[in-house]
Formats: sequence, structure tokens, C-alpha cells
Amino acid sequence: MPKLIAMVDGSTYSESLCRSAAWIAARTGAEVELVHVIRRPEQGDKQNLSGNITLGARTALLEELAELDGARARVAQSLGREILADAEALVREAGVETVTTKLRLGYFVDTLIDLEGDADLLLIGKRGETSDDTARNLGSNFERAVRAVHRPVFVAARAYREIGRVLIAYDGGAAVQKALDDIAENPLFAGLAHHVIHVGTDTPDLQAQIEAIETRLTAAGRPATSEILPGSPETAFASAVAKGEHDLLVMGAFGHSRVRALFTGSVTADLIRACRIPVMLYR
Repeated sequence: MPKLIAMVDGSTYSESLCRSAAWIAARTGAEVELVHVIRRPEQGDKQNLSGNITLGARTALLEELAELDGARARVAQSLGREILADAEALVREAGVETVTTKLRLGYFVDTLIDLEGDADLLLIGKRGETSDDTARNLGSNFERAVRAVHRPVFVAARAYREIGRVLIAYDGGAAVQKALDDIAENPLFAGLAHHVIHVGTDTPDLQAQIEAIETRLTAAGRPATSEILPGSPETAFASAVAKGEHDLLVMGAFGHSRVRALFTGSVTADLIRACRIPVMLYR
């Protein structure tokens, strides 16, 4: 049975993340594991109590701080369990029967790396509970997480909507070829409409590649259309997404091409922040 791991943190993205996980599980028969990470306290979080405080007073303060740390840890664990319980209820209400939960102490990215070996797909939010939706940058864990893991990553949008139309950013690279292989074989994409876009100069060779992709996907039960657009990826893809005609953007995550640099370089934050649909990233 395939397995999805969804990282939930109680942010505004968590409900969309859970509904997306349930939709994917319903189409693929996957089990869902919901994971919440309690951030490990940093060494620098401790106050420096050195100085002119007497030994007895310093000992008393340290004991009081230890009790406070313990209380905070208990509250964090209780909150984490509540977040997971709410997320599990949401996924089960959508008809998914095999749902498990896991509460971890540590760091978000480390947890993803530790758990990804058991997963076929990872789901994360675009931003976390401490991120500002109006901020220029994405969530602090977003790019580090995508760079660190090797499984496909589904990046949930803030608002959930069922996916019917898929936009594929094609650049000819190995990662997007992997994405196309998955689209052709994964029941997740069966019956969805697919539109392949390449940004660049239209040549006979490129046109033949695009048409071959169309034919392959359509033959696999993934109806497909395609187009080659002039100009820069920055403008072309932003415009394609902004039209609101697609429900999911699929692309390769990293590499040296202009398309992948678009989403993982300096322009990445602006476009994914503005993107109102989820993104599926392949390595």
C-alpha cells in the first residue's frame, strides 16, 4: 500500500493539507500518516544567569526555569496531540480509513529526512504556523525541506479545491521526465486533464517532443494538450497560473535550467507565494 506523510502544524495551511492528503489517498488507496513536530529548544534559548547572582539564588532560579521548561514541554505535547487529533478527524471524515499519527520532538527538516524512506509522497504547507502570509519569503522550512528530501513533495495551497486540471512545466530536464513517468503511471493523475507548457523558442525538434508527451499521456488515460510559449519563464508561468484554469502545478524541483531556477532561486518566493494552487515538486 502506498503511503503519504503529511506534516501538520496547526497553521492556516493545515486544513488544506489534510483535505489534499485525503483526496490523494482516495484516488491512490494510500495510507496517511500525520506528523506534528515539536521544535527542540535551542541551546541559545536558555538565559544567561551568570554575573553577580549569588549561588543560592542562581540555583533557585535554575530550578524554577527547569519547572517552567517542563510545563512548556507538556503544553506543547498537549497542543501537538490536539492538532493531530483534529487532523485525523478531518482525514477520516473524507473517507480515508488507514490513518496514523506521530508526534515528534526535533526539527522539521530532520524529521522529513528521517521519515521519507517510508513514504511515497510528502505533503507540506507553503508556510508554517509562525509565518506571515504577507511576508515576502516563504516558510523558513520550505526550500530547505525540498532540497533535503528525494521523494516527490506536494506543497499545499492555503485554500483547498479538488484537482481536475494539471499544469506541467516542461523543460526537458531529468526531474520533469520523472514527473511525466509518474503522471503516466500513478492512479492519482488518472482521468485528470493535463496541459504541458514549455517556455522558449519553438523548433521542430521541441514540437516533436511536446507532441510525443501529449500522445503518451493521452494513451495512458491522462488527456493532454500542450503549447510552447515565447518569453521568459517568469512571465509565462506566472501568467498561466494566474488565469485560474489549473488546479495543480507539476514541475521538477532543482537543476540549472531557467524553469527550475525560477522556482528555487531568487524569483521563487514571489511566484510560489502568489501561486494560489498547490505545487507538486519532483527531484
